[in-house]
Amino acid sequence: QVQLVESGGGLVQPGESLRLSCAASGTIFTIWSMGWYRQAPGKQRELVAVASGTGSSRYADSVKGRFTISRDNAKHTAYLQMGSLNVGDTAVYYCKAYVQVTSEARPYDIWGQGTQVTVSS
Repeated sequence: QVQLVESGGGLVQPGESLRLSCAASGTIFTIWSMGWYRQAPGKQRELVAVASGTGSSRYADSVKGRFTISRDNAKHTAYLQMGSLNVGDTAVYYCKAYVQVTSEARPYDIWGQGTQVTVSS
């Protein structure tokens, strides 16, 4: 059973930075992609950033130039470095991984439990 555990959320002031981590554990053959999504109150969950296993990444327009996603494939961990945070970034941030548990298994999506990021003065 693969699990994702996020950490690093908290309360920050506008303009500050924060780094989120997402660690996958369990039986893992490979993780094809890892991404971050967020959901603000009353809004739908949206993509923030996603990184493939080969190093390519893409971002939501709203975070381009401010957020950076990275991965440590050996540790099955993804990070989201968030800078120049503003109140619009306030949300629960979720990690998602597209995981393959054996060489013959079909990959599937798995979600973390979420971590709250609050930007407020």
